[in-house]
Amino acid sequence: MTVDAKHAIHTGGPAKTAWQRGRLLTLGSVLIAVLLVGHEFVPNRWGNLGSLIETFLPWLGLAVPLGILAALLRRSALAILAVLLPLAAWIWVFLPQVRPTEPAPSDLTVVQHNVSDTNTDVAGTAEVLLAAEPDVVTLTEVSEATAEEYTQALGEALPHHETQGTVGVWSRFPLKGATAVDIRPEGVDASWDRCVRVVIQREGAAVVLFAAHLPSVRFGSGGFETELRNASALVLADAINAEKNDTVIVAGDLNAVLEDGAIAPLTNLVTAPTAGFEFTYPETFPVAQIDHVLARGATVTEVRALGSTGSDHLPVVARVDTPWS
Repeated sequence: MTVDAKHAIHTGGPAKTAWQRGRLLTLGSVLIAVLLVGHEFVPNRWGNLGSLIETFLPWLGLAVPLGILAALLRRSALAILAVLLPLAAWIWVFLPQVRPTEPAPSDLTVVQHNVSDTNTDVAGTAEVLLAAEPDVVTLTEVSEATAEEYTQALGEALPHHETQGTVGVWSRFPLKGATAVDIRPEGVDASWDRCVRVVIQREGAAVVLFAAHLPSVRFGSGGFETELRNASALVLADAINAEKNDTVIVAGDLNAVLEDGAIAPLTNLVTAPTAGFEFTYPETFPVAQIDHVLARGATVTEVRALGSTGSDHLPVVARVDTPWS
């Protein structure tokens, strides 16, 4: 007696074939594929669901091996075939990021790091940052006390520096015109000071740098709570849009992935490299890149994550091709 016949006797009905089993798994595969391809159409009106999906979008690819395993356990040919849909969708969306590319020219190296206000290993952190041989370092979550410590640790290689609130810039080249940029969301008091604009000068040319730290996001009663971050991103976008200098670099902890459509008013003004997955947060098991170096009137040719420091973020180093070249 066949397995299907035994199943029919046991259940009182005909056994499902390999093409009839696994319909729920098949539906899940189709849903994942649709989310991958059409993530920008998922609205934020329900707990900022769109931002949540876009933040973890690459990880939807895990549905492929998990789906294959579940389909094999279910002995469902239909589900195995359906898993090809999210696989094809993931490749379609992320192929530019995983395709090997040749290194492009650059003339400015920028390191960005959220050093964490609980990080006490200033010397060790500075060592990791300096190993990338940066021309400019931007730091967020810098206190008044640690700012002086970082100046001492970075000073020989990066003698020019400016700090504003909890952000700072250390540079190999002279810095001019440092000014605070108010990117506070509505209702946040004046003690919240997280953005500075400086002009980097070299050989008569100038590049404007914005170092910024946008508000954190949280999971709360309202779902994925991004409202403060989104409002701050909009104010920063207005400042960049109003900037008259042709060449602008934006470096900082944006608490957002670049795919998040909620900060599109900002990301539409700048460009970033499209290759690689350089996840920076959390340091123990990075799942998203929320620390960025972006540019307008220049090209960020490469971004990669650096090693761990005493922070809960990983630093990133960016190679930038500027009009100085």
